[in-house]
Amino acid sequence: MLSPTSAVAVGPRRILLTGFDPFGGQPVNPSWLAVEALQGHELDGHVVVAAQLPTRFDDSAKVLAQLLGRHEPDLVLCTGQAGGRAAISLERVAINVNDARIPDNAGAQPVDTPVVPGGPAAYFTGLPIKAMLAALLAEGIRADVSQTAGTFVCNHVFYALMHLLATEGRFRHIRGGLVHVPWLPQQGQPSMTLEQVSRGLEVALLCALRTHRDVKLQAGAIS
Repeated sequence: MLSPTSAVAVGPRRILLTGFDPFGGQPVNPSWLAVEALQGHELDGHVVVAAQLPTRFDDSAKVLAQLLGRHEPDLVLCTGQAGGRAAISLERVAINVNDARIPDNAGAQPVDTPVVPGGPAAYFTGLPIKAMLAALLAEGIRADVSQTAGTFVCNHVFYALMHLLATEGRFRHIRGGLVHVPWLPQQGQPSMTLEQVSRGLEVALLCALRTHRDVKLQAGAIS
């Protein structure tokens, strides 16, 4: 039996927060800049580990799986850029389809291929997105619930994440999901400042840590 002085120290619990590198001719990716700004922050006894994922179909999910194994987080929030959206979009559903309108950063442009061959058609997020929505709006941060994460690399990573959490025993304690963030002002309109995006991610993470049963809140869409 270990004495108090010889006990092995337990490190802080972790949140894995990911963003992507720039793509589509953009000089920056706000998802990565906002994530990078939170590296090392402590939220409710959890330390944020920020990591960049490549905007590539072939490597993004592999890098994410390696990060999960290395850091063993309690919570994972992947983020991506969604030009044209005016708010932080809390994604509800990941679908098992790659259908790229533009090439990724390796030049790949898959059409109608599965993210995981033989996998379920879709996964719902593991995060309390309605509670997160309420928390963001209470802080005066524009936010909404999105019913589609698209069919590009963001959805690819979102689906791969949820599949790993559902099928790999060592990851089943982890909760995870994905949000999209708007452009920065220098990229075009609509936009949010980097400070607003980073603060929004911080609010969303704190809410996710503190909320294990989501609230009922109207946030659906007609089309």
